[in-house]
Amino acid sequence: MARGRGRLAPYLMILPSGLWMAAFFLVPMVLMVSLSLQTGNLIDGFRQTLHWQNYLDGIDTYGDKFVRSLWYGFLATVLCIAIAYPAAYWIAFRGGRHKSTYLFLLLLPYFVSFILRTVSWKLVLTDNGPILGPLRGTVLPDDFHILDTGVAVVSGLTYNFLPFMVLPIYVALERIDHRVVEAAYDLYASRLQAFTRVILPLSLPGVFAGVIMTFVPVSSDYVNAEVLGGPQNTMIGNVIQTEYFNNSAYPMASALSFSLMAILLVGIFAYARTLGTEDVLEAAGR
Repeated sequence: MARGRGRLAPYLMILPSGLWMAAFFLVPMVLMVSLSLQTGNLIDGFRQTLHWQNYLDGIDTYGDKFVRSLWYGFLATVLCIAIAYPAAYWIAFRGGRHKSTYLFLLLLPYFVSFILRTVSWKLVLTDNGPILGPLRGTVLPDDFHILDTGVAVVSGLTYNFLPFMVLPIYVALERIDHRVVEAAYDLYASRLQAFTRVILPLSLPGVFAGVIMTFVPVSSDYVNAEVLGGPQNTMIGNVIQTEYFNNSAYPMASALSFSLMAILLVGIFAYARTLGTEDVLEAAGR
């Protein structure tokens, strides 16, 4: 009897989280899949007709929005790596006993609402704001502006999702045994050689995790494009929001959502295969 309870113990421990996932993830996903294959409207009702054309129509109509979302997601992810890695590196290797304080200061702005941070970023980038205001007419032309451009959208995405890149890279760098780095110096490696051959390979798992955690939400975001961009900067998230809440085109919105999910999953698996998760783990173990 005791042995039987011991075998059931792991399953009983994961039961609460399993029920939570089923109730708030699996069931809504199944309902959305069913909805994406329906036809009809809000007045006459929707009926299940296995209408796969919703997916084809969505890709054909909004293909450029998918491409723009992936492009913005790629640019924002690259910028996050360029900003997050030096910051995480400095905190991990130079922060000393104040590491927690530096991390807290880095994350402090993100205790504010996502919407408020995006609106604040809009005020910073406005034509007469604290950055462009003094420069326009002197260093920059009078008609120079950033708002309602792709630059503003990518800047907002980078700012809002930066912690998703900083934290996993910091954790990977923090786990590096400093004696390994000192051994590289003892073997007459330069700082550049120690970084490229020891520190960078050992931190790749953090970069790998950061890219996944950043690219997925960035590509599906719609707030930054709505607040910082213009009509020519619409992302697929904006289209899905409009189809759901403005047009009540629930089947099309569901089909677009699952199309985006499929594209992101294919991209993630291709990224993992190209980079090689096994190679990353092997590099971390060397």
